[in-house]
Order: sequence, then C-alpha cells, then structure tokens
Amino acid sequence: MKRIILTGGGTAGHVTPNIALIPELQKRGYEIHYIGSKTGIEKELIGNFDIPYYGISSGKLRRYFDVKNFTDPFRILKGYTEADKLIKKIKPDVVFSKGGFVTVPVVKAAKRRKVPCVLHESDISPGLANRLCLSSATAICANFPETLENLPEDKAYLTGSPIRSELFSGNRLKGLDFCNLTANKPVILVIGGSLGSVRVNEAVREILPQLLETYQVIHLCGKDKVDEDLKGTTGYVQYEYIQKELCDILDAADIVISRAGANAICELLALHKPNILIPLSLEASRGDQILNAASFEKQGFSYVIKEEDLTSDKLLEAVQYVSENKQTYKAAMSASNQQDAVIKVADIIEKTALFTD
Repeated sequence: MKRIILTGGGTAGHVTPNIALIPELQKRGYEIHYIGSKTGIEKELIGNFDIPYYGISSGKLRRYFDVKNFTDPFRILKGYTEADKLIKKIKPDVVFSKGGFVTVPVVKAAKRRKVPCVLHESDISPGLANRLCLSSATAICANFPETLENLPEDKAYLTGSPIRSELFSGNRLKGLDFCNLTANKPVILVIGGSLGSVRVNEAVREILPQLLETYQVIHLCGKDKVDEDLKGTTGYVQYEYIQKELCDILDAADIVISRAGANAICELLALHKPNILIPLSLEASRGDQILNAASFEKQGFSYVIKEEDLTSDKLLEAVQYVSENKQTYKAAMSASNQQDAVIKVADIIEKTALFTD
C-alpha cells in the first residue's frame, strides 16, 4: 500500500484542505498518516477521522520581540528530531504540506530522508513557513496565478484550493428551512469568519432595513457578536457560527458578503457564488487578504471594498451592482482553471511519488 504523510496546522485554514484530500487519497489506495502539533487545532480536527495522528514539538518563528523567541528554536529542533524518527518509521512515499510552522521540521526531515514533498500555498504571498520549505519541495501547488510568478517554474502548479466534498451537497430548501426563511425572496449570506468582524457586522446592520426590502439576510456574525435587539426581525437570522448546516446555507445564498481568507474565497469560487469581499486591513493582518481579494477582483470573481473605505452607502451600492451582474460573475467563475483542486492536487501527489520512485 502507498503511504502519505499529511501535515499542516496552527489554523483551520492549514487543515481543511488536507481534510478535503483524505477521501480522494483513500480512494487511490493511500494509507494516510498525519503529523501536527501536540496541542494545535489540527489535533482536534483530524481526530474526527480514522487515521493515525502524531503530535510533535513546534515553535513559531517571529519577526518581532517575544520571550518565546528564546525557547521556540529548541522546540523546532526537537520537532525536527521527532519528525525524522516518524518518517523513518512510517516510510512514506510522499509528504503533503499545507503550511503552518509545524510543517517546517516535517518538510526538512522529509528532504533528509529523500522523501518527496508537495507544498500547497493558499495566499498570493507565501507565508514564512512555506518560504522556508520551498527549497525542500519537489512540487508546489498554488491558489492564485500571481503566486506562480514568485515560485520556481519547474516546480509550480496552479491548482486552486482543495474543497471539502460536502460543500457541494448543499440543499437550498433545507438551508431556508433551517433559517425559517421563505423561498420567494433572494438571500444574502454574511460571513465574517469564526470570530466575526465588528466592522462588517456594523455595516450590514446599518443597512439592514434597506436590505430587507429586497432580500433575506443570514448573518454569521461570530462568537459573542449576536445583536439581541435584532432577534425576531422578519427575514433576518443571525448565528455565531454554523458548521453542519453550512453547505445548505451556502446553497441557499444568492450573494455572499465575506472576508477574503484564501480558503473561504476559494470555496465561493468553487460554488460559483457572486460575492462582495471586505479584506482585513493592513492594521490587522500582513496584507494577504488584500492581495487575495485584488486577484479575485482582477479575474472577475468578486466585488471588493477595502475595509478603510467601508460605509453603509458603499455596501448598498455593492449589493445592487453584484445583484445586477450575477450572471457575469458566475460565468467568470465557471471559466476559471482554479477548479477541481482535489483531483489536480492528488494527481500532482501521485506524479511526484512515482517520479521519485
């Protein structure tokens, strides 16, 4: 049986593409093992699957002062030793790395053991962990055309991001029923991420009366961000977070207002959902969401409002524009070559393992 080690962690975005690949890799006859950190979110997420999980020591390489900068290098070295022992024991044919600092010792140990490694970079501008791993990779998959310009030409592939198959099984009527909404009025879905976004929430609620004249609104507003005063408003429902029913709610949505995290927007692309992106500002991030959103706008997939430009009037204008041009957005997304990423990435994994053999 062929063996593969999946690795990635630190945030859900470094784990969910791995999860999306699991069924396809199993179908292709791979025995799957997962290496992550001992306490990260990946341990919890992978625990839902019947595959071996190995936790190793990990540290973060910071570009700012923190007392942990003095101890984390030792954790990274310990993680490298642990990863090296695991790779020697498992004897994988290939390693697939989704990113996050826990992957650095795994990829470096794989190179030492002459095991080929495939990386996946979600953002236009690769994060520090992936940059450290580029020289050790046999192949590198990317979400965005712009990313290819900064990668070795003979290693780089445009694949998009692997999307969980269950997202394609949504049922519009089930989503409407879950939210107690009707089928005779279009739906706007607002997604601010698991923690929500105060700016996006405020902007949406400011124009709620105008929106509800034409639309129904499903608002995923984030932990502790439900507005008690708006409970019971006809046509408006709010949840802190949705997991199980998300595929049905996405299917019910006609327009999506979202942050611009790479995995989230790639899901919108795969589902051909007309969308308005409000990326995190430079004050709150390293700017990756701004670049992601700009790429999607350039390719005709999204309408973008910079957070610093966000007003109720601009958001209303964006909703009207996207509603009037829904078919144009859908056509652009349908024509994209950033589709079928699960198959594309699995093919590259297979090719990489076979070529090295």
